[in-house]
Amino acid sequence: MFLAFLNALRAAGIPASLKEHLILLEALDRDVIERRPEDFYYLARATFVKDESLLDRFDQVFAKVFKGIETSFGATPADIPEEWLRAVAELYLTDEQKKEIEALGSWDEIMETLKKRLEEQQGKHQGGSKWIGTGGTSPYGHSGYNPEGVRIGGEGRQGRAIKVWEQRDFRNLDSTRELGTRNIKVALRRLRRFAREGAADELDIDGTIDDTARQGWLDIRMRPERHNAVKLLLFLDIGGSMDPHVKLCEELFSAATTEFKNLEFFYFHNCLYEGVWKDNRRRFAERTPTWDVLHKYGHDYKVVFVGDAAMSPYEITHPGGSVEHFNEESGAAWLQRVTGIYPATVWLNPVEESHWGYAHSTRLVRELMNDRMYPLTLGGLDDAMRELTRKR
Repeated sequence: MFLAFLNALRAAGIPASLKEHLILLEALDRDVIERRPEDFYYLARATFVKDESLLDRFDQVFAKVFKGIETSFGATPADIPEEWLRAVAELYLTDEQKKEIEALGSWDEIMETLKKRLEEQQGKHQGGSKWIGTGGTSPYGHSGYNPEGVRIGGEGRQGRAIKVWEQRDFRNLDSTRELGTRNIKVALRRLRRFAREGAADELDIDGTIDDTARQGWLDIRMRPERHNAVKLLLFLDIGGSMDPHVKLCEELFSAATTEFKNLEFFYFHNCLYEGVWKDNRRRFAERTPTWDVLHKYGHDYKVVFVGDAAMSPYEITHPGGSVEHFNEESGAAWLQRVTGIYPATVWLNPVEESHWGYAHSTRLVRELMNDRMYPLTLGGLDDAMRELTRKR
């Protein structure tokens, strides 16, 4: 099995050598770790992974090779018993029953009711329309149906939760992905303004010939390298409803890092708030204040948001509306600041344009972007680059 693991790592592009394989076996032989899957995972990762950009690839290989081994990754102590958060049954509702279910009301009413339920409830609950549990029509819990609610653990079914209480791990986009990026690169090349800046380290053949002919002796001329002078600031929505679009976003990310020398990128989740981050594995520990980003990068930067804009409208319109933390200012306030500072700002949406009208949050974001939302297709990307070119 360990040789298969080594071969799988190599096939995934991780430079795993026989020496590292022997080191891993020696460590196991000397019992440097407890005989637990979690400890073996961290030992193997420390042995084979020398570049943090390969961590996600390692996780995928490990999961594939050792599929079936139960681990407790991501488990954290919680006041709510874990068995409460396991979906024992799915409650199937007819269309007529769904029509009868109504949201509790305003944001304040939903959060206040949740607080009372947590204080009153003493035991596990499954199904029903009031208590926190699994299945059912209560706005609290998971694996059930309610137009608006607070998801606690489990998986979302309707994609309309206004708060999500669970620990989630998002992965970074892989900038080495090349397959399928060629057409995206062609579209991005519309956003180019070439200039020669920096050190003169490139041979100027025409200048050398001209000066040599005039001087009568060899006169070498050098010039700065010609490159795309456009400055791009990229904000990438990650996790949740964006998971189905990871492949497309990776292709865009890879193409952008190739085409733009002056590229800065940050991650956010659902909507822009007071903090963004560079590494999804440390998104709570190492955040960059959004104000610092707006102050550091000048108004000559072109700004591109990439996201499906699918979320609860509260996440855009209300302080405290974020599904992950209490934001003191609304997402709308931050988006307006960005469009005010950077005239050249667009939003790329991976969801089909024909579906945008069904989500209230998508309409809100589109309005905040001054209608500069484009589908993440080759045609939409081409239109977005034309828009950014017009804005100075």
